[in-house]
Amino acid sequence: MSGPGRLTVIETHPVQYRAPLYRRLQQRHGIPVTVLYGSRRGVAAARDPGFGVPVRWDTDLLSGYDACFLSGAGRLRLGRTLARIGPAAVLLTGYASPVLQAGFFAASRLKIPILFRAETTDVGRAGDRLRGWSRDWALRQLYRRCAAFLYIGDRSREHYRRLGCPEERLVFSPYGVDGVPFESDERARERLRERTRAALKIPADGWALLFSGKLIPEKEPGLILRACRRLSDPLRRRVVLIWMGDGRLRTSLEADSAGAPAVESRFLGFKNQKEMSPVYHAADGLVLPSRRETWGLVVNEALQHGLPCAVSDGVGCAPDLVIPGRTGEIFPAGSADGLAAALTRLGSFREEAAARAVRRGTVEGYSLERAAEGIAEAVRRFSGSGAR
Repeated sequence: MSGPGRLTVIETHPVQYRAPLYRRLQQRHGIPVTVLYGSRRGVAAARDPGFGVPVRWDTDLLSGYDACFLSGAGRLRLGRTLARIGPAAVLLTGYASPVLQAGFFAASRLKIPILFRAETTDVGRAGDRLRGWSRDWALRQLYRRCAAFLYIGDRSREHYRRLGCPEERLVFSPYGVDGVPFESDERARERLRERTRAALKIPADGWALLFSGKLIPEKEPGLILRACRRLSDPLRRRVVLIWMGDGRLRTSLEADSAGAPAVESRFLGFKNQKEMSPVYHAADGLVLPSRRETWGLVVNEALQHGLPCAVSDGVGCAPDLVIPGRTGEIFPAGSADGLAAALTRLGSFREEAAARAVRRGTVEGYSLERAAEGIAEAVRRFSGSGAR
């Protein structure tokens, strides 16, 4: 498997947003890719701890690049595996899990250049000052051993700069989504929107707001209901909330939405990748109220379908993708009044095809291809250089 320019990626498990990226690196950029996975979660059906239901993604996660699944013993022998593969560089996608930590130390010991691409942000880190200082110290030690830092957006870049990472080692490799499972253009909207709204029993004048993701406390989905009850009566009566996802808060959200004053809601449960486009087209806007979210790829997906987005300022992609008055609105995390005001502004957005084209255009720079270009650049520039 050895060869010039080979990139080895170490991942906890196959991820539907990342596997197409590795395939693109190999097929379009000519970089041989081997991904070492710590588990088969996502490929084999298994209960997702966040969604609370069995999940097996309906997209191809393993073809177009070399994939290897590590056993428990394999993780202990990860250094031998890397030595056998002989990569020009190792790409790490984080540092929290045991397999990522093992990969980091093995690559460091073998003096293989480490390219670091993770969900880094300082937003929402307020708290114990001693704990924050300890975290920063540990990250500085880790970053000193990395050859390059692939930042996914503005806040990611700010994080690396704050911790002293040299500017010349920062490479833009944004978070993006694979468009293959989706039908996101105007022709698909014309075909799917009305039939899906009819199936969901959304009135002709209904204003459908979509939450897409895990129904868990970290996402603060209950804030949407509180905000909707603060809207003016004419606007509130038009609201239909679409909940695409599942999780342990579903039962309480169903009960809460039925309380006075009731907020019309449709709970769809977990939807796989290829089932999502009809729901995006049926909606008039996306709401992501998370108090802290390192990026928020559902915003990429919504904009790709032409939807405006209301997101909290704790969502990592907010400064990159949400342009107030054009692609969406930003509100203070945890504020029901702030979200209600943002929704009121969102309600006045133009819904012509031209406005949707602007939203799709905004997210084009945060594509899978742009992400692959950044990784390919880092491999060319830093493989063999190591960390100094």
